[in-house]
Formats: sequence, C-alpha cells, structure tokens
Amino acid sequence: MSITGHLLIGQSRVFGKNGQLQGLDAATGEPLSPLFGGASLDDLECACALADAAFDRYRETSPEERAVFLETIARHMLALGDTLIARCMTETGLPRGRIEGERARTVSQLALFASVVREAGFMDVRIDPALANRTPQARADIRLRNIAIGPVAVFGASNFPLAFSVAGGDTASALAAGCPVIVKAHSAHPGTSELVGLAIQQAVRECNLPEGVFSLLFDSQHTISQALVADCRVKAVGFTGSQRAGVALMNIAAARPEPIPVFAEMSAINPVVLLPHALAERGAQIAAAFTASLTLGAGQFCTNPGLILSIEGPALAAFERAAIDALAACPAATMLTPQIYANYCNGVEKLRAQPYVELLGRGKPGERFQGEAALFATNAEAFLAHPPLREEVFGASSLIVRCPDAATLLQALDALGGQLTIAVHSDPSDYPALAALLPSLEKKAGRVLLNGFGTGVEVCHAMVHGGPFPATSDSRTTSVGSMAIQRFLRPLCYQDFPQALLPPALQDGNPLGLGRRVNGEVEP
Repeated sequence: MSITGHLLIGQSRVFGKNGQLQGLDAATGEPLSPLFGGASLDDLECACALADAAFDRYRETSPEERAVFLETIARHMLALGDTLIARCMTETGLPRGRIEGERARTVSQLALFASVVREAGFMDVRIDPALANRTPQARADIRLRNIAIGPVAVFGASNFPLAFSVAGGDTASALAAGCPVIVKAHSAHPGTSELVGLAIQQAVRECNLPEGVFSLLFDSQHTISQALVADCRVKAVGFTGSQRAGVALMNIAAARPEPIPVFAEMSAINPVVLLPHALAERGAQIAAAFTASLTLGAGQFCTNPGLILSIEGPALAAFERAAIDALAACPAATMLTPQIYANYCNGVEKLRAQPYVELLGRGKPGERFQGEAALFATNAEAFLAHPPLREEVFGASSLIVRCPDAATLLQALDALGGQLTIAVHSDPSDYPALAALLPSLEKKAGRVLLNGFGTGVEVCHAMVHGGPFPATSDSRTTSVGSMAIQRFLRPLCYQDFPQALLPPALQDGNPLGLGRRVNGEVEP
C-alpha cells in the first residue's frame, strides 16, 4: 500500500481541501512526502452520516462476525510489513525494536477483543421471567443486555503511533462493542495513520460490513476535532494526550444539547515511593531500574516515573548518587516531534530555574531534537508550597522529594492529583509503613505496583490503565485490557416482549449459547 495523503471516509479515499499538513522526520525536522489534505466540515458530515447509517446493522452483528472483523484488521496490519515499520520509525524517531513490539501489542489487543466478543460476557445478559402468580403483585418479564452506545470518535496519541492510535485500544474496544469509529489521526504520524487506516478499510470491505464502520480524518487546524466531538451523531470519545486538550474536548462534550462521555487519558507523574528498609538494602539496584524506566523511549510514556518520594537520610543520599551515575551514562534520544522536544526542554529549564529545586544530574547530551534526561531534587516543604512542582514534564525528567518523616511523605502523597500508577519499593520490614500508606495510594491511582515501575502496561483482563482526574476524565474505566469495552456499552432492558421480537441473546432458547443470569442464578 502507498501513502497518498487522502482521508478515508467509509470506503472512499478523498483528498481533503481544508488546509494541509505534512509528516516530519523526527530526527531532522525535515518534511516528509506526501502532503495530507485536512478534512472539511463537509468531509466530517459525510463520515458522521455514514457512521450513523452503519450503526444499527453493525451493532447487531454476531459475536463471530465481529471477532473475525477484528482478526482481519490484525492480519491486514501485519501484511503492511516493513512499509509500516519504516514509515513509523521515521515519523516518530522510535527504534525498530520499539515499533515492532508496539505492532505486536496492537495485534494482541485486537486478538484480545476478538476473544472477548466471542465469549460474549460483555453483554451481561440477565433474565427475570414473569411471575404471574406472585402476590401481592405479579412481576413482568424483564430482560437485560448491554448494547453499543453509538458511533465513537477516537483521537490518535502522539507517543504510541500504533497501540494508542488508529487501530489501537480505543478503536479495538469500540469496534468490539459494536460501535462504528471515526478516527482523528495525530498530526505527528500521518503516514503511519493512513497505512493502518487502509488496513482497517480493507478489513471492512472483506468482511462485508457497512462502509461507515470506519473513517479516518486529518485535521489541519483544530476545527474538525472540535466539530467531531460536537456532532450529535457521535456518542462517546476516546482520547489520549495532554490535559489541556483533553479538558477542551470534555468541555465541548459537556456543552452539547446531549452531553456525551469523553474517556480521556491525560496527565500523570506516576510517583515512586521508596520505603526505608528497601532503600537501605538495595538502593543501588532500585536506582538502576528507576533510571532505565525513566529514560525508556526518551521518557515519552504516560507511566513515566516523574516523581520520587522518600525519607531523607544516608540511604536516600546513596540512592541519589547511584541514580546520578546511572543517568550520566544514558544517551539522549530523539523525541517524537520537534514541538514535544521544545516543550520538554522548556519544562526542564523551568525546574532548573527554581531556587528551591536542585539539579542533581543529566544524561549524555544529544543531537538536534534529542532529549537529555534530567534528575532534580527538592524538599517536602517546597513541594507542598509550589503546585507547579506537581505538574508533568513529558520526557525523561524526574523530581526527588526529600521528606523529613513518614507523616510528611503521606502529606506529599495526599497533595497529588490522580495518577495512572504509583509504585512502592518495599521490603517485608517496610510492610507496616506500606499498610499505613495504602489507603492513600488506592485513592490516588488506577494501578499500584510493588517493587516495580509503571512503564510496561500488560494487555490482559486484569489491567487498569486509568485513574482519578487528571490522570483520566473518568476513574471508573480503563483504556487497556478487556474491561475497556465497557466504556462503549450501555444497559438496555426489555419488558414483556414476545420471543419473536427479542434479540437472540435474550430469547429462551439461547441460540447464541451465552452464559446468562436467570432469576439471579448464573446458567452453566
């Protein structure tokens, strides 16, 4: 498949005429061919109309049909071969191994949701048959299933050009739920986005699905992004990006005549708590693992460890020396875009300029657009007094907060906003202290880790990639793992319907062979 710069609207390829955008070589900043046409309001209208027209048929596809569709997307994505890998490497500056691993993860997500659809437990079928002779009042026949919420707008992420973008977790879970998807591609990797979009478009055609099940738009400004969220036919939004952009979309969605949910993953600094016994016993090993996590992918992970909380003393001082030494050996790495690089440098310089913040160490200097890792330290008093110290610097930068005692450490934790992850390094001797902290950790994070770091998000059934605001817009959900499908479903109850009008999932004969809850008891 070749990259042409076209929008993908249903089964059509249209060159947008609302401005232009162009991919950049992340390492050099040089523009890449071709030019991409920005979508117009007419293009958006066409994509939304097609999605709306496709919804009724697509949401009632059988579990097997939907599972095959997801697997077909994965197959066509793999068939792109090195064309996809090479373009993605150029647009993002990420190394081959990272991109190949991310492609494998994206395919794994599609396979996971294919299995979820086939198992069909997401429907949560419940049947309470009529009790005509019940006294003092008869009970009606009441049946419930979860159904798709409607067309979904998905915004591609800058830092995961495959796993959180066109065919990423939001798209996979929405399609699995039975929702048509309109993707707004990220401007950082338009060529990558078009290639993956073509694979989905081909899968729609091969599976004989309504063409409006998928569309891909490019936005040369912000007007189409805003109009997409405001369109009355869109019923939910999946977003990964900055807090500023996420909140802007939330405000648009909330101001609609019919407000809709925005499932936004936004900002987190993912604290790491170092408890005294663990720090004294293996501080050097923790420092090495922390440095590796901090600098992974130039620090451009949403679970990057941007904060360390610990009690000051000789063990923390030894940890700092070990981290400084490890960081000094870390090479700079190309960041995703020149703008992200500039924002990172500005964030580091703002920290460096603060009189109450100490620059402990830097990584190796790099070439143009290569982020140099940075480690800072401050005291708990300054940390509590200056809220900007609790804000994310997107990249390989972290701040150590030296606390005088356990009570102050807890106070620092309580001052934080919601987080995707909080990691605690603890030995058994620290367990009483950990037990005292745990209620605060549970209130602040979507995932609590013991003796590890948040980088590395497993795609599985038990994973939660979410957390209280501002980590996400809705702490009740996850954007990774099989539970992500629940974001794009709603319960629907049928009362006193004849068998002929009930959907197959609710019929007495159970033609789909589902596990169901009847009169409160789970059927085998």
